[in-house]
Amino acid sequence: MTTTTQETPGSGKNRWTNFFIVQAWLVLLLASFFGAALAGIQLTLAPKIEANKLNETLEKVPELILGADAARASKDSGQQMEINRQYMTAGTKTYSVFKAEKDNQTAGWVVKASGQGYADKIELLVGVDETVNTITGLFVLDQKETPGLGNKIMEPDWRRQFVSKPTHLLLTAVKTKADGPGEISAITGATISSKAVCDIVNQSLNNLRQPLAKAASDKKKPSEKQQEKN
Repeated sequence: MTTTTQETPGSGKNRWTNFFIVQAWLVLLLASFFGAALAGIQLTLAPKIEANKLNETLEKVPELILGADAARASKDSGQQMEINRQYMTAGTKTYSVFKAEKDNQTAGWVVKASGQGYADKIELLVGVDETVNTITGLFVLDQKETPGLGNKIMEPDWRRQFVSKPTHLLLTAVKTKADGPGEISAITGATISSKAVCDIVNQSLNNLRQPLAKAASDKKKPSEKQQEKN
């Protein structure tokens, strides 16, 4: 006796539906697992990453204030620069500010600032002189811009355009050769990244120029303040 099995109408469709549901749940479970694993790794490494950034910042402070050659000469001669970290809240942001002193006199300031770039957040170190009138240096602490294009914001020749710019000027990235006092030549093919750097510098200096200038003035001796008035 032969037994035959007949499929009920729609049974094949139901099998395919169940198959896709199982696959969808599998994908979701795997995504959740790997997402949790990545988050765990990030939490574990985050303190170490921040510690490395802090060490790199402290190493860069003399160069961003004095310039590479002067910082190297100062180090070779054994002259030490005292660096103190403090936090300043201005606008809607809280900034890490590094005050550099030589011979108990303010030599300059370095501001850690960040903002959105083309691909991800860009972190900068902006150096200014003791009176907060002039930009003395710019360093890209962290970026994830497009390789070969946006990541050229890290190149010293491009960053050097910011040195000696007055802090009160609004810096603008232009596609042509920089001509005006507040113009920065944008990187070819990476105008958005170039503009992002200018925006970060503009915002941080606009927020901190007066508070830093006041802090520098408060540090001066009474006799120095009197000489300035005279």
